Amino acid sequence: MAVSSIAYKGWQIGHKTDEDIDPGIPYYSTASPELSDKAGLLIRKHACKDCHKLFFLNAITQNVPAPSLDGMGSLKEEAWFYEYFSAENPQEIIPSRLKPRFRMPSFASLPEEDRRTLAAYVASLKVEDWYLEETKKAAYEKLTGKDYNPDDVEK
Repeated sequence: MAVSSIAYKGWQIGHKTDEDIDPGIPYYSTASPELSDKAGLLIRKHACKDCHKLFFLNAITQNVPAPSLDGMGSLKEEAWFYEYFSAENPQEIIPSRLKPRFRMPSFASLPEEDRRTLAAYVASLKVEDWYLEETKKAAYEKLTGKDYNPDDVEK
């Protein structure tokens, strides 16, 4: 019985279809180690992970339906993130349906270098092309509470 089980597993491995092959983790970063270190300090200092997931690290007590930061760099450019982090009222850029205490805070008072570091880092968080549509859908639906239609959404 053990031999037939091993033979069957061997046969399964040799007969996998494209649908059976795990494409791997879709998220990656193009950030340099220096940028990752600087951004990591800012992310911890400003408790970004209290609301946002980042590379599968999710706070156990996370109750805020903020979008994951994984793959965000495939959705927007660095200049867009810098503008967002520099906004006095980020909800003017991305309206939020969350209660005011859970909305994205303004980082406009942070030093310019910190805002640029955060923008560069978030822009470096990419997602493989095969997973991009799922990332866009999840981010859009979390932010707006509406169903995602790619034809109605700007990049």
